[in-house]
Amino acid sequence: QVQLVESGGGLVQAGGSLRLSCAASGRTFSIYAMGWFRQAPGKERELVAGINSGGSTVYADSVKGRFTISADNAKNTVNLRMDSLKPEDTAVYYCAVQSVVDTEYTYWGQGTQVTVSS
Repeated sequence: QVQLVESGGGLVQAGGSLRLSCAASGRTFSIYAMGWFRQAPGKERELVAGINSGGSTVYADSVKGRFTISADNAKNTVNLRMDSLKPEDTAVYYCAVQSVVDTEYTYWGQGTQVTVSS
């Protein structure tokens, strides 16, 4: 089992920045990748950014150049730096983990609200 604790989020004006943080505990030795998803009201959940244990990253096209994901494997944490925020970035952001024995993200945090005012 992997437990995730998220922090960050809040209200920010368009063009501003926020940093989300996520700390994993439990069977952290089994983590293959950590990522951030988001879900806006009335919309499907989508992958925002992901990073694996080797440092490879992937970003949604909508956030490329604005968001940066980073991880500290020793501390089992992952961060998401969000710059140049837009109102359409408003959503609940979830930290997630993919285990080495799984083919998809299976562990989830409770989510943190990000609201960007226009």
